[in-house]
Amino acid sequence: MKKLLAMLLIFILAFTTLAAAWAENAETPAEEPAAEQAAAEEPVEEIPEGDGPPAEEDPAGETPEITYDYDELIVAETTPLTGNFFTNMWGNGTSDIDVRAMIHGYNLVEWNTEEGAFVPDPSVVSGITVREENNGNMTFIIALYDDLMYNDGTPVTAWDYVFSMLLGMAPEMEEIGAAVKRPEYLAGYEDYISGKVPYLSGIRVVNDHLLNITIDKGYLPFFYELGLLDCVPYPISVIAPGVKAADDGNGIYLANADDGNDAPVFTAELLRKTILDEDSGYRTHPSLTSGPYTLASFENGEATFEINPLYKGDSKGQRPMIRKVIFRCIPTDEMQEAFQSGSVTLLNKVSDKETISGCLALASEQEILSSANYPRTGLGFISFCTDKAPLDDLKVRKAIAYITDRDAITEETLDSYGLRAPGYFGIGQWMYLALNGTVNPEKEPEAGADAKTKAAYESNLKKWEELSLDGIEPYETDAGKGALLLDEAGWNLNENGEAFTPGQDTLRYKQTEEGLKPLQLTLAYAEGSAAAESIEGTLVKNLADAGIGLTVEAIAADDLFDQYNRLSEGRYDMFFLATNFDVLYDPSLSFIETEDGHHVWKTSGLEDDELWELAVDMRRTEPNDKAGYCAKWLKFQERIMDQLPALPVYSNVYFDFYPLVLHEYYIADNISWPQTIVGSYLGDYVPETAITVDGEEILPEETELPAEEPAGEAEPEEEKAP
Repeated sequence: MKKLLAMLLIFILAFTTLAAAWAENAETPAEEPAAEQAAAEEPVEEIPEGDGPPAEEDPAGETPEITYDYDELIVAETTPLTGNFFTNMWGNGTSDIDVRAMIHGYNLVEWNTEEGAFVPDPSVVSGITVREENNGNMTFIIALYDDLMYNDGTPVTAWDYVFSMLLGMAPEMEEIGAAVKRPEYLAGYEDYISGKVPYLSGIRVVNDHLLNITIDKGYLPFFYELGLLDCVPYPISVIAPGVKAADDGNGIYLANADDGNDAPVFTAELLRKTILDEDSGYRTHPSLTSGPYTLASFENGEATFEINPLYKGDSKGQRPMIRKVIFRCIPTDEMQEAFQSGSVTLLNKVSDKETISGCLALASEQEILSSANYPRTGLGFISFCTDKAPLDDLKVRKAIAYITDRDAITEETLDSYGLRAPGYFGIGQWMYLALNGTVNPEKEPEAGADAKTKAAYESNLKKWEELSLDGIEPYETDAGKGALLLDEAGWNLNENGEAFTPGQDTLRYKQTEEGLKPLQLTLAYAEGSAAAESIEGTLVKNLADAGIGLTVEAIAADDLFDQYNRLSEGRYDMFFLATNFDVLYDPSLSFIETEDGHHVWKTSGLEDDELWELAVDMRRTEPNDKAGYCAKWLKFQERIMDQLPALPVYSNVYFDFYPLVLHEYYIADNISWPQTIVGSYLGDYVPETAITVDGEEILPEETELPAEEPAGEAEPEEEKAP
């Protein structure tokens, strides 16, 4: 188990290195940083990919010359853009997240892949101080730069961040269908949201560029501590005209901008118009934004962006250089042809085995084409609706887990580019990488470190050696175990009420108060999901052989996400989809509390206080205690795989494909392609010319020439990622 990912990455590294040898200037993949790749509070929903036929070869056997427009980058994924370009409160599809990363900027914090932690964004925060209050609360005093602006020149101030926070938790947002945030970590949140007091005391605005955020002591310690400050500014003038954010000395609140107007302006009716209007609502048409790009248009499922000239730059001082970006969804079976013809500049998050193999072959044949790969921080899975029969019975869920041949589904979908998911996590998450030995989670002491530091390091390594994934139930395919569990659950009769006989009877029944009930289930997946072919084939057959009927239906992606997130009425027993997890991994946010104080996994309906308590215990870990956090993470994984709100199917390695006219595209060092392209540019690709040294042709980076004069011992050059 511990070496599965390492073996997978070694294979992919070897394969793509061979391709690079065929086309000597193709990029070889860098190691993925031990950090997750998505950036949203909730898991990221995707349409799982799968098989697709390779593009047809040119019958003439010739490779047409490709011409690229250096002012325009065309990016393609398989997950449709649904138009949730404002927040994740109406859904969290990966393509929508990418759009939000393009247009919304100036987050107070960012994930630092080198440190493996959240840090203040130095382009936004000019200074930060932490103060421990007498009551045990912790206050962050945050100073903002005064040169932050929206794309129309309007200043971004502390009040914009305050409005963003208040809007995200507002009951009025819930009235218009948003899944509001419940930041229980903020001091004074409960008193404010319950109406006990009219202000949120945990946030104070000192002036336009200075605010205080206080974390309640009951939420401390918190492993991803600075991640609690995650916030991007939103314009109150567009979203809530006539409203202002205020602070009279006790805390922040929303009020009428016109003090002479007694009727409240901040209402659900106002937000329904400014956010949800089909033609101008901020949800789908956010025009006043603060990111590196502005949304120029969104039509027919395609988004077009132009550079925001007023964007200050990211934490590395980078500003966008590619004038125009077009982002579209294309079917899996069209990707290879699009890459080959140059109609798409960048293919992002490709996981279909045929597309990967075909595009790697193209990159090996054409020097100008390249690729990069990185392990996924998520997985493909089947979500169970555990709050309705028959999946409210754990034995039925476990039976399905044993009966389902997940290895066959993974092989059919991903070939060697993925593996059966060992648990409810992705093979690119830092916890898994640390536990299976792919990365060292502890920072090695410097050469001159004292004995105490070295001893502490060795002690921490021993803690890691005691941790193991072996306690997570793998659900190896075992139809016999599955059949036994179904019998125990009462699904042991045929349509005549007699004992069910495998191989003779086709469908299992159960005697209930309403009479005989068939074990007939329904599953929905998103239209365009090629991976669903294996669901309609392998899974349906697996369950049919065991006496379970399964009806599979393809539905629109936004409908699927709404039903899965319970924003609309669910019509199915199961959903097949995929998710990428947030860098700030806090699964306690996946629960809602019932009126009687119990906790429910909101997407599945599973009521499980123990699972929630494990999630809470996990987050309550000191920020520097990575081994302690992972020990708790293992217990959480063991419980979730025991209760099965969802059945993990596969995790995989993503591939990005692009021509080398796209320079400085270092996806493995970043969170996403929108973050990566801020430091990228389009321009001519000039092949490196080999030179002759001692009769052997060597590329320049492989060449060491003697210095003209000895200059003493040289400092070693910093190692660069391949």
